[in-house]
This record gives sequence, C-alpha cells and structure tokens, in this order.
Amino acid sequence: MLNQRINRIVGQLKGIQRMIDEKRDCQEILQQISAIKKAIDGLSKEIAVTSINEYASSNDSLKIAQVIARVVNL
Repeated sequence: MLNQRINRIVGQLKGIQRMIDEKRDCQEILQQISAIKKAIDGLSKEIAVTSINEYASSNDSLKIAQVIARVVNL
C-alpha cells in the first residue's frame, strides 16, 4: 500500500515536470502541486498510524488514526 502511494506521488511529480517543460498554465501546475501535497499528507498519516499502532492496543487504533489525521492536516 505504501509503495502504491509513493509510486503515485512520483508519477504526479513527473507529470509536473512535463507540464513545466510544456510551459503549461501556472494555475494547472499549482493545482497539481496541491494534489501532491495532499498525497504526501496521506502518506505521512499512513506511515505514522502504522508505526504507532505497532505499540498501541488494537482498541485504540481508530482514535490514533483520527488524532494523527488532525495533526497532519494542521
């Protein structure tokens, strides 16, 4: 799952590189950058939740995911 997210982000970055080479509209490029930021936030959250859940009880996993989502979205 993590590798899929990373591969998607890499693909998005390559897409931005192509857009810049093609001298695409600034707004389009910035929109793609925003999408990458959100994808990286999702990746960060998934890594943090997975790591913390290794040490927490399974009963707390949903609450941990919610707290991390709030922190990542600050």
